[in-house]
Amino acid sequence: MSNEKTLDIFGHLISAQFIWLNRIKDLPKSSFKLWGKYSLSELRVMVEESAELWLEFIQKQDDFDRILKYTNYVGDYYENNVRDIMIHLVNHGTYHRGQVALLLRQNGYEPVNTDLITYDRVLLGQLKE
Repeated sequence: MSNEKTLDIFGHLISAQFIWLNRIKDLPKSSFKLWGKYSLSELRVMVEESAELWLEFIQKQDDFDRILKYTNYVGDYYENNVRDIMIHLVNHGTYHRGQVALLLRQNGYEPVNTDLITYDRVLLGQLKE
C-alpha cells in the first residue's frame, strides 16, 4: 500500500462529511468528489473547514430527528433521520480512520489516537464551553 492510497481513503472520509452536510442543510451538491485526489495540504484545509462547519451546524440545529429526503450519487432515492445520518458518519469515519492508521503504520509512521473517547474529550469539549 502506498502513501497515495492513504490520502485517497482520508480524502474519501472528509469528502463524505461535506457531501452529507450539504444534503442535510439542503445546499447544492458539494464540489468535493467522493473519491477525489487531494494533496496532504488540501486535506488539512478540508479537515479544518469540515470541523468548523459541522460544529456550527450542531450548535445551531435543534431538530436532529427530522427526515432527510435525498438521492445518492447514482440517483437512488432515500429517506433517513438526520440523527442516524450523523451516526453513520461517525461509523464511516471510524472505519476509514482505522484503514488510514493501518496504512500509516505499514509505512513506518505512528498514527494519532483515533478512539472516540479521545475525540469527545478534545473536540466535542469545545461545544461544552
